[in-house]
Amino acid sequence: MKTIVTIAELEAIYGQPGETSTVKVTDYVTPHYAAFIEASPFVALATVGPEGLDCSPRGDGRGFVRLHDPHTLMLPDRHGNNRIDSLRNIVRDPRVALLFLIPGAGNTLRVNGHARLTVDETLRASFAVEGKQPRTVVVIEVREVYFQCARAIIRAGLWDPSRHVAPDALPTPGAILAALSQDRVGGDDYDKAWPERARQSMW
Repeated sequence: MKTIVTIAELEAIYGQPGETSTVKVTDYVTPHYAAFIEASPFVALATVGPEGLDCSPRGDGRGFVRLHDPHTLMLPDRHGNNRIDSLRNIVRDPRVALLFLIPGAGNTLRVNGHARLTVDETLRASFAVEGKQPRTVVVIEVREVYFQCARAIIRAGLWDPSRHVAPDALPTPGAILAALSQDRVGGDDYDKAWPERARQSMW
C-alpha cells in the first residue's frame, strides 16, 4: 500500500482549490453565516487534548448556539453523563471546531476557533430551560467560518426517510453496556427505564 507522506504528493493528486472554495472563508460570522447558526438545532463539537481528539454531539432548540457578536459564539453545556471529555480538552487546549447541521438542508457550516469555559451566573441563567441552567457555557472565539457544500449530505441521503435505519435494527445501549460489563450494568431494564430517565434529566 503506497502512503502519501508529503504535501507535494497530496497536491499533485488533488490540485489547487478553486476560488469558490477559498473566497467563502471568513474570520467572523457574516449575516449569511449567522442564519445557519440560528437555524441549527445540532452541532458536532471537536476538541483536542493530550490523549488525542474528541468529537461530541450537541443538540437543543434551533439557535441554541448563541451569536454574541460576529467574533463570539456561546454554547451551553446541558446535562449529560459527566464524562466531560470535551470540557477537559478545552481547559487544556483551547482549539475547537464545530460542524452545524440543519435538518432538511444540504449545506452545513464549519467554524474553527478557540474556546474557554465560564460559570458566570448571569450568563448561565440566560440559557436556562425549564428553570434549569447549564453548569458551564463554552465561549468560542471565532477564527474561521465557511459553508460546506451539500455533496456529503446528498451522498448520505441523510434527510431521506427511505434511507433511515429502523432503531430496532441496531444494538441498544443496554445490550452494549451489558456485554461490556459482563452484565453488571445495562440490560433490558436499562433500556426500558431510559426514556423516563432522559425526560427527567433533559436539561
